[in-house]
Amino acid sequence: FEIYCNYESYEGVSEASFKDALVFDSSQRDNGSVHQENGIKKHRTSLPVPMFSRNTISVWSILKKCIGLELSKITMPIVFNEPLSFLQRITEYMEHIYLINRACSLPDSIERMKAVAAFAVSAVASQWDRTGKPFNPLLGETYELTREEHGFRLVSEQVSHHPPISAFHAESLVGDFVFHGSIYPKLKFWGKSVEAEPKGTITLELLKHNEAYTWSKLWIEQYGTVEIVNHSTGDKCVLNFKPCGMFGKELHKVEGYIQDKSKKKCCIIYGKWTECMWSVDPQSYEAHKKSEKKGENRKQKQEQKAGQNDDADDMPEVQETVCVVPGSTLLWRIDSRPAHSATMYNFTNFAMSLNELEPGMEAILAPTDCRFRPDIRAMENGRMDDASREKERLEEKQRAARKDRSKSDKEWSTRWFGNGTNPYTGLQDWLYTGGYFDRHYQDLPDIY
Repeated sequence: FEIYCNYESYEGVSEASFKDALVFDSSQRDNGSVHQENGIKKHRTSLPVPMFSRNTISVWSILKKCIGLELSKITMPIVFNEPLSFLQRITEYMEHIYLINRACSLPDSIERMKAVAAFAVSAVASQWDRTGKPFNPLLGETYELTREEHGFRLVSEQVSHHPPISAFHAESLVGDFVFHGSIYPKLKFWGKSVEAEPKGTITLELLKHNEAYTWSKLWIEQYGTVEIVNHSTGDKCVLNFKPCGMFGKELHKVEGYIQDKSKKKCCIIYGKWTECMWSVDPQSYEAHKKSEKKGENRKQKQEQKAGQNDDADDMPEVQETVCVVPGSTLLWRIDSRPAHSATMYNFTNFAMSLNELEPGMEAILAPTDCRFRPDIRAMENGRMDDASREKERLEEKQRAARKDRSKSDKEWSTRWFGNGTNPYTGLQDWLYTGGYFDRHYQDLPDIY
């Protein structure tokens, strides 16, 4: 995501303006309750109040001192945040969990790879137009999400503070899959944008098929190559997330292919991570590309003749939709965001529900769960002064705890994850050690 330099602090908004900002369609109000509709659990589809105004006070004077530094080592103004922890943000991987369920049901390994590839692409779709930075998790912070209607449960833990590492583990409620990983989002601020150097591996195990897939995580600036490897069959998917390019021609584009263990290309995958992904056989794709190129050349010559007297500074329009190759199969299409998304940090419906504190949850959740973080809760409720004070208090409390540990030579001990070796990649990873859902929460750190 991009962080723009014209954000404002809440203090710069008049009382009347703030009251106006809190008035919105009563149909979007949410009292935190969850109800059933046709037997399916329904979650909230809005935040308690819209986001605060960001129009008057520039923070460039603060940010220019941060250029080229790692964001994990900078105390950022709260105006840059959205009311979610990074642990909740990575949980947005699970928004399109139906793609994993589809992969579990398919008998052919190449078809399964298509579904897994679509899932890997869909995981970054919620980041589109999200200009807010999630809160840095505190060391020992946790998050859990159980969605019985979608057949999974997830737990995550902040296992390291310097460097910041978030580990997560999700599993099927009926034993179909296990999905896990650890993410080290090394971020640097460059004035107008954030550069990401993500580290860590994502692993998906389809238990019924005795298959394991691994790939690296893309985060923030969506460009680069992602390789998805099926360690059981030798199938591989290579996805190229293209940089924007001149005039935005390649904006959001993803192109790639699936090859079998003999390196034969079985299909082409293409689309946009903000819209949809398709698959087609390589011959049809190449034929379409050739005809498209011929058509572009003809069009260019016609435009050059017709527009010889046009101004040289005329810019071509950006192509925002995917051109579908005849014979293609749709793999995934993004769900539309709610109409009020722009006033609520550009959240998807799924993201709106992640900080929901349902009745009875207090007695079940670990006391280290993100939903209990007072700074995030205050921001979600529009109390920006309180949120800023609480953020500073929690960060200071974390620093004091680290100082106390250094005096006693006491090492930090993670609770639910252990540092080990990923059995499929041979690389260092943080692996779930089990036991979280037994609900034995003794000896958890007091982080809030």
